[in-house]
Amino acid sequence: MAKVKLTKNEQKKQKDALAMYQRYLPTLMLKKQQLQAEIRTVETRIRELLAEKERIDESFKVWIAVFGERGVFTPDLLKITRIRTATGNIAGVVIPIFEGAEFEAAAYDLARTPLWLDLAVERMKQVFLLDLEAQTLEEQRQRLDHELRVTTQRVNLFEKVKIPETRENIKKIGVYLGDQQTSAVVRGKISKRGLARAAGASAAKGDAV
Repeated sequence: MAKVKLTKNEQKKQKDALAMYQRYLPTLMLKKQQLQAEIRTVETRIRELLAEKERIDESFKVWIAVFGERGVFTPDLLKITRIRTATGNIAGVVIPIFEGAEFEAAAYDLARTPLWLDLAVERMKQVFLLDLEAQTLEEQRQRLDHELRVTTQRVNLFEKVKIPETRENIKKIGVYLGDQQTSAVVRGKISKRGLARAAGASAAKGDAV
């Protein structure tokens, strides 16, 4: 704990600081709760996307035998040409928002390729979209999680350090100033009695003369 001056000015400074901490703490606690709720929502959505991706992957297994045909699937069969994102704001945190993607399918001869290839390409698009959205949500989660850690640190600092420390400082200064006031009163009374005795002695001396 830093050493504080035992003065009225310091007492006012500490009281102002305490009022500020007590004013901002509820806001920080509310922000912490909001961030926790948003993180849970994002994590739930990520699990839903991964479950949907797994379901689509399972459906691909139906065509496993067909996928074995040579020359049907190539690395450039489907490419992502553009990812569309926007920005949003949650509890003061700027986050990316997934809006979609654009694809380019390789040209293939409809007469020489299996009929199911078009459907397979569409399923691949779905998987890509799920992956991209999940990646964007993961970025959201990381940013929200970082802000939650910072906010939690501030809540703990205010709640467990600053507020108790400031209250203790105010108490310490109050006790000191109270003692000083009591001492001043006592000194005043002693001085008054001394003056009274001096006046009485002077008067007695005058009467003796």
